[in-house]
Amino acid sequence: MTVPKRPPFRVPPGSAANPVLEQRLLDRLLALGVPVALDAGEVLFSAGDVDLDLWVVESGKVDIVREATASAPARVISQWHPGEFLGELAMLSNQASLLTAVVSEGGVFRRIPHAVFAKLMTTDGPLSDVFLSTFRARRRLLMAAADRTVEIIGVDGTGAAMALRSYCALVDLPHRWLDAGTKRGRVAIEASGADPAKLPIVLTRGKVIEHATPRKLANAVGLAFKIDGDHEYDLVVVGAGPAGLAAGIYGASEGLSTLVLDALAPGGQAAASSRIENYLGFPQGLSGDELTELGIVQALKFGVRMSSPTAVLGLRPLPGGRVEIDVEGGDPIRARSVIVATGARYRRLPLDGWDGFEGGSIFFATTELEARACAGAPVVVVGGANSAGQAALFLADNGSTVRLVVRGRTLESRMSSYLVERVVAHERIDVRLATEVTALYGDGHLASVDLSVRDADETEHVDASALFCFVGAQPGTSWLRGVATDDSGFLLTDMDAAEAAADDLLWVDLGRGPLPFETTIPGVFAAGDVRHGSMKRIAAAVGEGASAVASVHRALAHG
Repeated sequence: MTVPKRPPFRVPPGSAANPVLEQRLLDRLLALGVPVALDAGEVLFSAGDVDLDLWVVESGKVDIVREATASAPARVISQWHPGEFLGELAMLSNQASLLTAVVSEGGVFRRIPHAVFAKLMTTDGPLSDVFLSTFRARRRLLMAAADRTVEIIGVDGTGAAMALRSYCALVDLPHRWLDAGTKRGRVAIEASGADPAKLPIVLTRGKVIEHATPRKLANAVGLAFKIDGDHEYDLVVVGAGPAGLAAGIYGASEGLSTLVLDALAPGGQAAASSRIENYLGFPQGLSGDELTELGIVQALKFGVRMSSPTAVLGLRPLPGGRVEIDVEGGDPIRARSVIVATGARYRRLPLDGWDGFEGGSIFFATTELEARACAGAPVVVVGGANSAGQAALFLADNGSTVRLVVRGRTLESRMSSYLVERVVAHERIDVRLATEVTALYGDGHLASVDLSVRDADETEHVDASALFCFVGAQPGTSWLRGVATDDSGFLLTDMDAAEAAADDLLWVDLGRGPLPFETTIPGVFAAGDVRHGSMKRIAAAVGEGASAVASVHRALAHG
C-alpha cells in the first residue's frame, strides 16, 4: 500500500494514549506473541477488518492511515515506534477497524492473536488496566483525527440526521457532519455520486449509504450483531441502560457467555442525563455520557458481546428452560436465560405537529449535541422530576433561556431538593407551575409554543427553538407477549409473578416458582425501570441488574 507523504504524527511517549510499559509488563506481553519480520509497505490490518490482533513494535515503524474518501485524500493519522503497541477500543467492541496499519520502516513486529488478547483482558489485571485506559484515550484522539472515516451529509435540524449524529455520539464513532445546504456538503455529495434527494447520506470506506439510518451505519462499520446460529448464550440482556450494563458486567465477570442488545445505543435514559450528582462514588457528579462510556468499557473488558442498534421483536420459552429471541433482520438467538432491562421511555404529548418536530427540535435527551443545536436560543423543558431539572440547568448553563413547564403545583413533590434550589436560583430558568404546553408552531423546525395555565383561562404564546420532554414513564414492554404486567405495562416479578403464574404448567413442570427478579416466563428476568415496583433511580437500576444475575445463576444451576 502506498502511504501518503506527510510528516508523521507521533503520539508523545508517556502520554495517556501512548504509555511507556514497565519492562516486566512488556516482557509479559511479548511472551504472548510471535515475532514477525516485515518489510516497508506491508499491511498489519486494513480498514474493515474485524477481530484485530494486537501488534507490538520491536523494531521498525508503523503508520496508521485513514484511507482516501470521496472528499479527501489518504492521510497518516499517527506513527508508532519500537516499544509501542497498536490498537484502540475497536479491539474490544468487535467493531470493524476504521483505519489501516502499514509498515513504514521494516523491522520485527510481535503479533498477539485476538483470542489471546481477549483472554489477557480478563486474566491479567495490570495489563488490562493499561489497555483500557490507553484505548479510551486513543478513541478520543480518533474522534478528532479520523473524522472523515465516516461522513454524514444531511439537513441540519431534521430527525433523520439527528438520529445518525446521536448514534455516533453514543457509541463514540468518529465522524464528520456536513450540512447538505453548504458548499462542502454539495461537493461531497457530487464527489460520491450519491443522489441528493436521498438524504441523509453516509460515506464510509468507499461505501455510499442513501436514506441512511443508524442500523445501516452500524452494518457498514461492523457494529451490527452477526448471529451465529449454532451458538447458545448463557445470558442475553435486552437493553443497555444502567441495569442492562450492570447485568452484562456481572454475568460475564462470573463466567457466563453474555450478549447485550439495545434497540438504539448503550446508555438508555441515563445517557441523556447532563449531570448525575447523587451516584455513589462521584461526589463531583458525572454526566450520563461518562457513566455510559465507563460502563461500556468495563463490559467489554470482561468479554461482554454488545450489539446496537439491534431491535428485539419478541421471545418465547423452549423446553428445558431455554429461551429463543427474535431480532429484527436476523435469525433467532438462543439463550439459557434472559434479563429484560428495556427501561421506560418518556411520554409524547398529544399535540398537533408533534411527529414532524420530533428528533429535529423536540428531544427526550440533553446531550452536548442537542445543547449545541439550541445554544443561546429560548427553549422549553417539560417535566417536574430530576431529569427535567438537570436538563433545564444544563441548557441554561449553555446559554439558553429556559422555561421549565411543570404540570404540578410544586417542584418539591418529585424533584430532589438540591436540584430545586439550583433551578429556582438560576437567572436563565423561568419555572412555570400548574402549566402545560398546548400548541406547537413552526415550519419544519419548532419556532414557538402555547403555554396554558391549568384550571384557568390563561394562555401565553412564547418563542421556543426546541422542546425537551421528560414526562410520564411508559415501560419498554410492547415487544413482549405472554408475560404478566401491571396495569401500566411494567413487568411483574418475584412474589407478584408467583401469584400470576400459580397455575402455569411451565412452572409445574419445572418444579419451582419464580426467583427474585424472575417474570412469569421461566428463565426470563427483569431489572431496572421496566420492572413493577422499581425505584426509577440509576443506582437502584445498577443494583437490580447485578442482583438479577444472582438469580440467573440459581436458575441455571436448577435446570
